[in-house]
Amino acid sequence: MKVGIALGDTDSALAEPCKILRYSDTRILSAKIKRIVKDEGVEKIVVGVSEGKMAGETKEFGKLLEQELKIPVVFQDETLTTADAQALSIEAGINRKKRKGMEDAFSAALILQKYFDSVSLLNHES
Repeated sequence: MKVGIALGDTDSALAEPCKILRYSDTRILSAKIKRIVKDEGVEKIVVGVSEGKMAGETKEFGKLLEQELKIPVVFQDETLTTADAQALSIEAGINRKKRKGMEDAFSAALILQKYFDSVSLLNHES
């Protein structure tokens, strides 16, 4: 299985695709995420979730990460991010091979950007 990773900065509110993590069970994924958190100084994790059969498992994994890493984990709707990521990467002229290899990371960047945008909107409404 695989999951896309994106990194961003709350000051600039910009998200960038980072990498794709491949894993065979959630313990391996958790260990890989811990390494990124440590190496990059991550202060919050945003987990994409869509309603459906995986939503419960995804939320459960997010809560486990929050307990293990002692940093906040928030959930962001990921509906249509794969299709949006495909369209944006085609528009940007990224070749098919690279696009396919980084699709999940592009989607992760869109999920993180949606989170930044929602936080920014809430801050402007306050």
